[in-house]
Amino acid sequence: MDRLVVVGNGMAGARTVEEILARSDRFAITMFGAEPYGNYNRILLSNVLSGAEDEADIFLNSLPWYAENGIDLRAGVQVTRIDRFARTVRADDGSVTPYDKLVIATGSRPYVPPIDGMHHPRRGFHQGVFAFRTLDDTRAMIRYAHDHDRAVVIGGGLLGLEAARGLQQYGVEVTLVHSPTHLMNAQLDEQGGAILRRCVQKLGIAVEVNARTAAILGRDAVTGVRLADGRTLPCDMVVVAAGIRPNVDLAEVSGLPVERGLVVDDQMRVLDEPDIYAVGECVQHRGQTYGLVAPLWEQARVLADHVSGANPKAAYHGSRTATKLKVAGVDVAAMGVTAPERDDDEFVVFAEPRRGVYKSVVIRDGRLVGATLLGDVSKVAFLLQAFDRGWPLPEERVRLLFDLGAPPAQESAAELDDAAQVCNCNGVSKGDLVATVHGGLKTVSGVMDATRAGKGCGSCKSLIAQIVEWAADGAVEEDESASWYVPGVPLKKPELMAAIRAGGLRSVSAVFDALAGGAEDAKSKMGLVSLLRMMWGDEYVDERGARFINDRVHANIQKDGTFSVVPQMKGGCTTPDQLRRIADVADKYQVPLVKLTGGQRIDLLGIRKEDLPKVWADLDMPSGYAYGKSFRTVKTCVGSDFCRYGVGDSTALGIAIESRFQGLEAPAKLKLAVTGCPRNCAEAYVKDLGVVAIDGGKWEVYVGGAAGAHVRKGDLLATVDSPADVMALTGRFLQYYRENANWLERTYAFVPRIGLDRLRAALEEDADGLDARMAAAVAAYRDPWKEGAEPATPGQFRTALPLRVLPLVPVREGS
Repeated sequence: MDRLVVVGNGMAGARTVEEILARSDRFAITMFGAEPYGNYNRILLSNVLSGAEDEADIFLNSLPWYAENGIDLRAGVQVTRIDRFARTVRADDGSVTPYDKLVIATGSRPYVPPIDGMHHPRRGFHQGVFAFRTLDDTRAMIRYAHDHDRAVVIGGGLLGLEAARGLQQYGVEVTLVHSPTHLMNAQLDEQGGAILRRCVQKLGIAVEVNARTAAILGRDAVTGVRLADGRTLPCDMVVVAAGIRPNVDLAEVSGLPVERGLVVDDQMRVLDEPDIYAVGECVQHRGQTYGLVAPLWEQARVLADHVSGANPKAAYHGSRTATKLKVAGVDVAAMGVTAPERDDDEFVVFAEPRRGVYKSVVIRDGRLVGATLLGDVSKVAFLLQAFDRGWPLPEERVRLLFDLGAPPAQESAAELDDAAQVCNCNGVSKGDLVATVHGGLKTVSGVMDATRAGKGCGSCKSLIAQIVEWAADGAVEEDESASWYVPGVPLKKPELMAAIRAGGLRSVSAVFDALAGGAEDAKSKMGLVSLLRMMWGDEYVDERGARFINDRVHANIQKDGTFSVVPQMKGGCTTPDQLRRIADVADKYQVPLVKLTGGQRIDLLGIRKEDLPKVWADLDMPSGYAYGKSFRTVKTCVGSDFCRYGVGDSTALGIAIESRFQGLEAPAKLKLAVTGCPRNCAEAYVKDLGVVAIDGGKWEVYVGGAAGAHVRKGDLLATVDSPADVMALTGRFLQYYRENANWLERTYAFVPRIGLDRLRAALEEDADGLDARMAAAVAAYRDPWKEGAEPATPGQFRTALPLRVLPLVPVREGS
């Protein structure tokens, strides 16, 4: 087989590989990705930041996908040089990988304008300054936003607006600083930008336009920014979202032709390099670079056609860019030019600032060459087709902006040309959707899965639904899979549990054989493992291959391939002897970072996989379960023994709860707290289950709270008379949640879905049964760290990935 090496595991690189796999199986594929993950949809990071979607929802290709397709993925490994003459790539892990064909898909990097104080000489960005480009950037911003009050976002384009809106979800007061004269100046004219500014300000975001940031203020942490006009904006967090630039560092150091981007021809080959291709945001084609998704897909198809030999004449001639999305809650669509450029260009404008609506079209020689829609994008489907295909336009130009006696939406979908592109992000046409429906798929989600339409920014979903409904002639079917517990087994959770019990199915493979026709589904394994362990306890038949890496080695994998180790400290209490052992372990294994967690424990970061058993043995402490979908911690305050406000012994009760329910499998992680008075020092109101001591020796039990990406105060489930009552009610609630929640459904979603009255009734009606099943689960508990002495498999703790020189977790000064 020919050796194909792909440098870059982002959207363009992974999509190119998918296209190649669809055309040919003649390549042995190796992919290098600087991030330690599979391929995710970078466009949706703003949804993760705002809490609208979980991280798991934005992954396009999980790590198992690479193995299933025979791809050697070097995740977390960065290529440092290409030797064009030896036809090899060298990586920072010391590896040298030969290739027959090479694809460069290094994407783009954030543009960081030269601003005084932006960088710290020893740690990169100044403390409190963030770029917004990767999943790790997003996680860091979320963590920081929780504890800070004021943010300045530099950049008023798409990304800056989304960052500003997302940060608001954490109670952060946001100011947007933009150096041009109006927001989204690349897509909107000045009038449209002014209306967008008013819309954004109504959301509570302060906006400074025509304002250049001159300096970041603060020595150890950010205290503000100074503008070029001398004004100072106080803040304790800065996000840089000032645009992107092609990431061509590797190409430059390897002697490849670079101008604004890596120069390619119409077959996506690097200039004068017949066996090196490039694709995506790093590319310059006919003088143009692209930052939208649709052009990347077009390039990927051409590259795959050519490199696989499927169509040697395939050629990329450039893309006409159009975008439709929701920015900070405001619908925006833009294509082509934003204003007339010639004297005879027609320019039709409608503006209604009070409602936040702005529309304009630019017409040249009877053809649409530009359109901008803000606040009302109902005409975008027609305009996109007119722009893409040069359709003739109505004589009454105002009909381009309004439906004046126009047909209803269903007929509009019917009138779309088959070649009309519906999903710009994934390049899916109306014809593709219709063919899929006529091929037998009659559900909207099924068609979306099959074509990938709607899997980008998601702004086309309503049009997809209209087309599917039209193509199915009104016979759209309900997507039953949406209610399945896991995607690979066609059963809802109650039916799935009943079938497992009836069949005595005690392993994941047995479930697949009996209930899924023997077809194993990687995305379903984690959920099934959790469910089977919950149902069968000691009788569950363990299959290590079904577990996620964290569950296989009982530790939390980090970005550089090392692991974090968190020993159990019940109720947040420890002893001098335990602290000495932790310190000794940190010294012995040269742990680069020792950190206190929000759950009142100590995290040892940067442990090598092969050292895990020895670390556990030296610690001689139980697992703190900081890695799994399971019961994790019980946070406590000092309670009545020491605190003068305490009315209940929260520490003792917290330790008792953690001792009884430690490590229980659950559909999602469970964090609990017990606080000794309503002052709530242990933050019990925002836990999955929180207990609050009140006067009279009583205890309040709250459920469904959250204080992560989602913030929700828990609902008062009951007020009980004693710690024993708390223990009983806690066990019943946890068992009911384990048995009835959907996979990955946190309690903050589960409790509102079930309803408090129904939940109370269920816990009362089946109290004895819930108690008995919980008791059996508790009896099956085994400390997983005991496996360190006797590994379950020979390779359980053997390093598997070609990791970089480890550890890479930085040692903070003063630690």
